[in-house]
Amino acid sequence: MKGWTASDIPDQTGRTAVVTGANSGLGYITARELARRGAQVVLACRSEARGAEAAERIRAQAPGANVRVAPLDLADLASVRAFAAEYKGDRLDLLINNAGVMALPYRRTADGFETQFGVNHLGHFALTGLLLPKLLEAGPGARVVTVSSFMHMLGTVDPRDLNMERGYRRWTAYARSKSANLLFTHELARRLRAAGARLVAAAAHPGYASTNLQTAAAKMEGRRATERFMEIGNRFFAQSAEQGALPTLYAATGPDVRQDDFFGPPLQGLWRGSPVRSARARWTLSDPAGRGLWAASERLTGVRYEALAP
Repeated sequence: MKGWTASDIPDQTGRTAVVTGANSGLGYITARELARRGAQVVLACRSEARGAEAAERIRAQAPGANVRVAPLDLADLASVRAFAAEYKGDRLDLLINNAGVMALPYRRTADGFETQFGVNHLGHFALTGLLLPKLLEAGPGARVVTVSSFMHMLGTVDPRDLNMERGYRRWTAYARSKSANLLFTHELARRLRAAGARLVAAAAHPGYASTNLQTAAAKMEGRRATERFMEIGNRFFAQSAEQGALPTLYAATGPDVRQDDFFGPPLQGLWRGSPVRSARARWTLSDPAGRGLWAASERLTGVRYEALAP
């Protein structure tokens, strides 16, 4: 995959993809490039208005793109269930679990979960489980790609304190949620293997890519100095969103993607370059940890992966 770029994406005609958080940043680029190569793409966005604007931009940049918008708020399990219930596609080949929040002040989702854990992990866990029958029905090449971060290495998931009620640290909470993304991918891949399913579960991280993710929390809190600092970092040190989306796009469309693969920029620098198979923290490959998080996630969300029961 050396030097792999978006121009290497194979033809996606006849395939359908759902991309969460597709109205901006990495999700927007991912949706646009899949649509450019012929996929029908559902932009799953919290704001329908911003989703509609993104759809118009995609159509302008990729004439003939087949895109539509559907409301999805990962911070509200009722919204996740409504999205899955209303999904009208005849098939589903790709689910890109991309949307996320980073380093927010302590808040809770509509269902009472710490927001970063609730949005980044639990919302996507529920969405994947509810869409699983559609994914399993698809032909060879169907994939679930979950976007993690190289910051997963800075935090293990604590099963005794999933909501960080014993002391909240925003960056630790973010790192834990990204570890949870990889534990989820690992356990999903294990269950898919055991079931003999053709569906592949893989993960990706963008390195350090310039998006609005870095400035969102500072804007929310009115911390102008921090916002400016993040903007400067994005300008001088980050790679573009187009480059940052490549690991996700490779995980979704690359020809040699295997169960539980993890793609990101080359190890040198950790944040820029064409996608390669990436290193991951050892605890994200732990079967006991993955099974424990899975059981907790089923209990908290009420979503059970019955087709993959162990």
